[in-house]
Amino acid sequence: MRAVVFNDGLRARQAARENGEPYVSDGELSKRVITQAKKTEARAWLGEVSAVVLQQALADLNVAYRNFFASTSGKRKGRKVAPPRFRSRKDNRQAIRFTRNSRFAVLGNGRLRLPKIGDLAVRWSRQLPSEPSSVAIIRDAAGRYFASFVVQTTDQPLAEVKSEVGIDLGLTHFAVLSNGTKVAAPKFLRRAARKLRRLQKDLSRKAKGSNNRKKAVMKVARTHARVADTRRDWQHKLSTTLIRENQAVYVEDLCVVGLGRTRLAKSVHDAGWSQFVGMLEYKAARYGRTFGKIDRFAPTSQTCSACGRLDGPKPLNVRSWTCLCGAVHNRDINAAINVLAAGRAESLNACGAQVRPASVPAPRRETGIRPDAACSTRSVEGISVHQLLGGEFVNREVRPFDATSPGPAPASARAPRPAPAA
Repeated sequence: MRAVVFNDGLRARQAARENGEPYVSDGELSKRVITQAKKTEARAWLGEVSAVVLQQALADLNVAYRNFFASTSGKRKGRKVAPPRFRSRKDNRQAIRFTRNSRFAVLGNGRLRLPKIGDLAVRWSRQLPSEPSSVAIIRDAAGRYFASFVVQTTDQPLAEVKSEVGIDLGLTHFAVLSNGTKVAAPKFLRRAARKLRRLQKDLSRKAKGSNNRKKAVMKVARTHARVADTRRDWQHKLSTTLIRENQAVYVEDLCVVGLGRTRLAKSVHDAGWSQFVGMLEYKAARYGRTFGKIDRFAPTSQTCSACGRLDGPKPLNVRSWTCLCGAVHNRDINAAINVLAAGRAESLNACGAQVRPASVPAPRRETGIRPDAACSTRSVEGISVHQLLGGEFVNREVRPFDATSPGPAPASARAPRPAPAA
């Protein structure tokens, strides 16, 4: 029913655009596809549904249009948003939403009363902390029904702790912490692959449109739902533990969309990095913790966490390496330590602290264009040095931040460059 109203509204606005007519306003659209449509024989059944549900379908259409216009004009950040599309009545996931003016109620006997539906028995997962402002009834692909309430709560910050942690996400180990802890990757989808293969084979043998095919589709959907629920539950427990035990949590901003196009796509999606990072982010905001993402292009696996030397790229099969300073590094633990250091530096910089040394004007004898100046500022050992750009020193060296370090020497303390050859 929501899909019908949504499609009718979308069709009306598309027809107005094709005919050169002005954009159909929200009030006019509601009058056409709901009020007047109820009087027709084809849409008379809309009167059997709560009007609030139908209005929410048009509200979703308006949100889709606003997101599209904001994306086109550049006001919306992120990837481009396509214009609204017609919804299919064959979609296995359906949902309706009731707002407060629909007069839904949570009864004293634990039942949920919905307008024009009646009283529903609910298995409550928790008590509502306050009066709900809306409720959405969701039917997923596995045929399960959920009631999702919108309530207002007050966050309770946790007691402060001294520990901070950097997290390096991977496939062999789901997470490697800067303190040396390694969390094995559960690989929930891989473990269910044999059962899914058998169920999908059975599904492929069923005739299209038959009841046996619908039953087979439901079995596959339930198996996928079980995998997703298990992964979500495990990630909730891990993220809650990390937030409780650490005052600050830093992770690397991974491009999951790009990694999902590689040969490791199945393993990347099975890991669920984006969902896990999202949990860390909102739980940190809820419980008064610090959360940060470092740049995805930071060479965390190439930098020595002991001396800060940039050792260069390494293939994935290199799991440990020895720096010229003598430090032996595990690839993942070293990356997690560098993530923690970079996160601390960015956090201090955001708070107004000075991370890089202030620019110092170069002496007169060092100004100007020198024909013998090398294009690269990397030394023989591969350690980045300070580069002079337009009279300002910019630190190109990637090393863990240490607030107690004296920093680079000023320009006046440096040895002057040799004079160019005649």
